[in-house]
Amino acid sequence: MPDSEAAARAWRAMRALVLDQYDRRKEVCDALDMSFVRVKALRRIAAGAVTLRELATDLQTDAPYTTLVVDDLERRGLVRRAPHPTDRRAKLVIVTESGRAAAARAEGMLNEPPPPLLALDAGDLAQLNDIIDRLRR
Repeated sequence: MPDSEAAARAWRAMRALVLDQYDRRKEVCDALDMSFVRVKALRRIAAGAVTLRELATDLQTDAPYTTLVVDDLERRGLVRRAPHPTDRRAKLVIVTESGRAAAARAEGMLNEPPPPLLALDAGDLAQLNDIIDRLRR
């Protein structure tokens, strides 16, 4: 099999494993009672205050939709807007304590390894981590 075919097969298998078989997005959405784009926004904001423009860029969404997402998170008490310290035209979106807890819950759920991964021996996990590290470079 040519390398490109083997690579395509491996890619399909990785995608199926992560996005189909062990996709935790629905579980997280159900637990937090919000869409995944809101979960992504909350996780990003919890990582550090951000302007709406920066958030739209990070989420790859347009500004009006990002505003709707932040409005909803603000209504839920998960984020708040504050004046930007150096730009009078911009507002910062800042996570609240409730938002930080919800974001941490989402992170925990998304980062929990599936049982078959936990069942691998140390050597297999080391080899898998090495391969993933090389793919990320």
